[in-house]
Amino acid sequence: MMESMVRADEGSEETLELPRPDDWHVHFRDGAEMEAVAHHTARVFGRALVMPNLRPPVTTVAAALAYRERILAAVRRRGGAAARFFPVMTLYLTEESDPREIDRAAATEGLVRAVKLYPAGATTNAEMGVQSVERVFRVLERMEKQGVVLCVHGEVSDRRVDVFDREAVFVERVLAPLVARFPGLKVVLEHVTTAEGVAFVQETPPTVAATITAHHLLYSRNALFEGGVRPHFYCLPVLKRERHREALLAAAVGGSGKFFLGSDSAPHPRSRKEGECGCAGCFTAHAALPLYAEAFASVGALGALRGFASEFGARFYGFPVSEERVRLVRRSWEVPVSYDYLPGDPLIPLRAGERLEWFVEVGDDGA
Repeated sequence: MMESMVRADEGSEETLELPRPDDWHVHFRDGAEMEAVAHHTARVFGRALVMPNLRPPVTTVAAALAYRERILAAVRRRGGAAARFFPVMTLYLTEESDPREIDRAAATEGLVRAVKLYPAGATTNAEMGVQSVERVFRVLERMEKQGVVLCVHGEVSDRRVDVFDREAVFVERVLAPLVARFPGLKVVLEHVTTAEGVAFVQETPPTVAATITAHHLLYSRNALFEGGVRPHFYCLPVLKRERHREALLAAAVGGSGKFFLGSDSAPHPRSRKEGECGCAGCFTAHAALPLYAEAFASVGALGALRGFASEFGARFYGFPVSEERVRLVRRSWEVPVSYDYLPGDPLIPLRAGERLEWFVEVGDDGA
């Protein structure tokens, strides 16, 4: 079924209807923090791939399924479309990971669908990540055999490499050899940020794909420094030059099934974002689909959002396209300046206090 896009008469609303989308990269945290943010994703997205970098990290299927139940309990209390949300879980890859956990993941029938490779120290809670990819070859061999997806944070953590070059260096030094060694392994280059990363994904077999965030589609690294240091634009991988943003946008709207939506929405309380050593991560779950719509509409390609948001990721991960529908409406609304998060320590969303031009209407929740 083709998407329904209507440009209404003057004075009425332009709309885009599409299958309920999926978010193939999101951070929920846990406990009170998860309770505060998970519903933002669950209201709009039918499924989301939930990252495992908790403290302690989610390294076993038993831990992943227990975390999944906590997420479901939180979103079901919200009712409406959020109650039908389907979290897809990931395992945190360490050099001590047991290949038998891959067999257990494969037996969950899609509840645990992927394993996340964090280079040690590369990003938030990555201290237990992988220092040498050769040390996890046995796990990767089992993943290739079982059809479990490898999700990769594509940056080297070598401090001698410039922060703006770490993705390109990772692709050359680590990812290209890994893909060549395991040709049957399904690999996702998460939150791709560079023209080099895009080119690599385009040139590799169908087993390799990438997610792209809304903030990397909308902003270059200039956003970090406009009028002073802007901590709520700080994320890892860091925003890059304008030429990289343009390459990402061309890939996102180009209709290739290799590129799909992964918001990398990453909440931190205000004190940790604006402190002396601010945490990396942009919170975008409150407006993820409107932000993507803004990016696609900026190049006259709003109709391409259907494949990117609702189809390509589902197919790559082996899920059906949703039969539910959501409607994007061109209707201006103001983003709250903050959301409740921790006691006395709110969450500042991307574009806080600004107006967005697209709003999401979702089925039976009346929103």
